[in-house]
Amino acid sequence: MVSSGDNLRWEFTLQELVNNRDCMKNDLPLTRTQSTVANGTACAAGISGVASLTTAAPESLVNAMTIDVEDYFQVSAFENSISRDNWLAFEQRVEASTDRILSMLDEHSTKGTFFTLAWVAERYPELIRRIVDNGHELASHGCNHTRVTELSPESFCADVRRSKRVLEDIGGQQVKGYRAPTYSINKANDWAHDILADEGYLYSSSIAPIKHDLYGIPDAPRFAHRRGDSGLLEIPVSTVRLGGKNYPCAGGGWFRLYPYELSAWAMRRVNRKDAQSCVFYFHPWEIDAAQPRMSGLCAKTRLRHYLNLAKMQPRVEKLLKNFVWGRMDDIYL
Repeated sequence: MVSSGDNLRWEFTLQELVNNRDCMKNDLPLTRTQSTVANGTACAAGISGVASLTTAAPESLVNAMTIDVEDYFQVSAFENSISRDNWLAFEQRVEASTDRILSMLDEHSTKGTFFTLAWVAERYPELIRRIVDNGHELASHGCNHTRVTELSPESFCADVRRSKRVLEDIGGQQVKGYRAPTYSINKANDWAHDILADEGYLYSSSIAPIKHDLYGIPDAPRFAHRRGDSGLLEIPVSTVRLGGKNYPCAGGGWFRLYPYELSAWAMRRVNRKDAQSCVFYFHPWEIDAAQPRMSGLCAKTRLRHYLNLAKMQPRVEKLLKNFVWGRMDDIYL
């Protein structure tokens, strides 16, 4: 392994990281021709990274397992194709898929946080009670998956107030956390943090510190920090930093796109190099490969939604075996 004091550095493209699956799986040095950099800095081209990881964080470091409870037809990618008024016309699959997740977590003695739509809670109250009865944290994902970028401060306030009340009335436990649909809190609507604090929320997990065509604040802090005049705790979804850029590494479509070994390597790097917990997320519809296929979608939307659905549950089960997981409130509050 290259020590932190050496000036041997390695330059990696994404494909080379993929080719080093076995090394990443076992935290071995990644294989490539060495290059000596006189000033001891990493190479700047492509995705760059130091060959070794720093001293490992304690093995007991707990990562946050989070689930965004929404059905397949409620995703933001479909909002231009499917009216919210027509949601009930579609086959409802969220209860069965979420029950599968509850069984999977129970099998691995794992507790997590379920960011849940009030729309789902009102129609499946027994599901909400099963989430709570199994020892998981119940948190808000808003009422009907409207992105914060589409809401005025007044509309947002009404949304988070109502979703909190609905979830608390059904679940019987305090709702402390909120996650914006599609990580839709950005620099332009950072006022949302102060509204969340005013409405009694203790934290948000609504920022992705990456550059993306739909969301993200690339220069936001990568780890838990305070935002707004209220100082509300914001806990971003996890990224790995390579070559001066943040790359998503902990969930959703990225987890389905990348080989499992690459995602696991990146999360271990966050645990050990940054000595920070990872925040992982996924959706019930992502473990439901048999869900109905929507017509009329553009190629990019179709790829993002349906890619590797059949591989998702086995990959999550690997994560549950290979990492230590817990609830957001237990880790951060």
